Amino acid sequence: MTKASVPIPSVDEVLRGEAGRVVVARFGHAATLRTVRAALDDLRALSRHSALPHASREDTAATIAARAAEGLEAEDAPRLRRVLNLTGTVLHTNLGRAVLAEEAVTAAAAAMRAPAALEFDLESGSRGERDDIVRGLICELTGAEDAVLVNNNASAILLVLNTLALGKESIVSRGELIEIGGSFRMPDIMARAGTRLREIGTTNRTHLRDYTDAIGPETAMLLKVHTSNYLVQGFTKEVGTNELAVLAREKHLPLVDDLGSGTLIDLAKYGLRRERTVQDALKDGADLVTFSGDKLLGGPQAGFIVGRRDLVRACAKNPIKRAVRLDKIRLAALEATLKLYRDPDRLPDRLPTLGYLTRPLDDIRAQAERVEGPLARTMGDLFDVAICDCTSQIGSGALPLETIPSAGLAMTPRARKQSGRQLEALAGAFRRLPVPVIGHIEKGALVFDLRCLDAETLFVEQLEKLTIVRSEAEAEP
Repeated sequence: MTKASVPIPSVDEVLRGEAGRVVVARFGHAATLRTVRAALDDLRALSRHSALPHASREDTAATIAARAAEGLEAEDAPRLRRVLNLTGTVLHTNLGRAVLAEEAVTAAAAAMRAPAALEFDLESGSRGERDDIVRGLICELTGAEDAVLVNNNASAILLVLNTLALGKESIVSRGELIEIGGSFRMPDIMARAGTRLREIGTTNRTHLRDYTDAIGPETAMLLKVHTSNYLVQGFTKEVGTNELAVLAREKHLPLVDDLGSGTLIDLAKYGLRRERTVQDALKDGADLVTFSGDKLLGGPQAGFIVGRRDLVRACAKNPIKRAVRLDKIRLAALEATLKLYRDPDRLPDRLPTLGYLTRPLDDIRAQAERVEGPLARTMGDLFDVAICDCTSQIGSGALPLETIPSAGLAMTPRARKQSGRQLEALAGAFRRLPVPVIGHIEKGALVFDLRCLDAETLFVEQLEKLTIVRSEAEAEP
């Protein structure tokens, strides 16, 4: 090796070379020019301080083009990537919540490929309303008089409060002033909606008389909020929707029941703990019910406002509605999802969310037995691999204390020294796979809960790409 023994080609030489032309054809001239210049600058800087192996100008130009291609491929990779969710949380907010049914995926793709009658009445030829696409289905399934759609449940409650309680008071139990992920707090959304919070009762006990005593000339509504991600237990008292409905009618006030996740089916028939349904809330006397589309419903992100026609129509006319409306892609996916509920007997087979939640434990254990061997061979003598019992959870604020028996695989470092760092390195290596695998570290092991593993072949085939884990772990002091 001799210093500066590499003849550095010009930018034009790299771009005109065979490898350079391939990169330009794939990524375009401007992007390739930028990355080639950067790679050449790096090479010149390196040649000033280090001895480099001799190479021809043509070979160096090809090397520079290859580096440019690698950089552009990294830039071109999607940031929103598919992952394998082995966390044990079925509706994982950070991983996109519900996986859509194939029918919904097909409908969304069709809506993307061509113009669609989103706000166009094909019978009359005049302007239509986009919510009409799913309004009939929602009313059919819930028994509501009317429905309006927005982009999530937070928008739904914001729209309701701004429409019905702007400048006036909304009464809420102190025990229902929730905070959910991302520091979203009910008092904050109420303030942004322009209503004044009137909190009543205590954290653990609220009585009907607390609502009665709080009602005054400035009261606009009674609001009941589902405590989605926590449960107050012990010496507690809350007022049910049915009791509040009687008081609301007596005082001529609307009663709004925010169900948070929201479900259209009785989960008890599938072996899960029963959760109040949207139909339950309406039958109990709620004037409006709000809930999500991408949680227990198993559809795309959406927010529903269902109930009394006059109140729903008022929400639909609010200018904020336009700012939070659904696009054609999600409406198409939502329509396809809701249609599946017309055949509840086949729902677990067609709706991924319900399929994951009701997957038999024997199936999961059998899968763990199949995967254990390939995973153990990949881990070699660095990690012990064993089948373990897991407790899956629903997630996204649905049934916060409900767990479901599951099975998975636990990878435990054989060397106790620096085991924590080895586990972090192992988890990181799985996250760097072409399709990242997401598990969780618990009790000194990296655990993969297999409840949601519906791509077993892909998981196993990717294991050969984990050789980096071995070198990282072996490098630990």
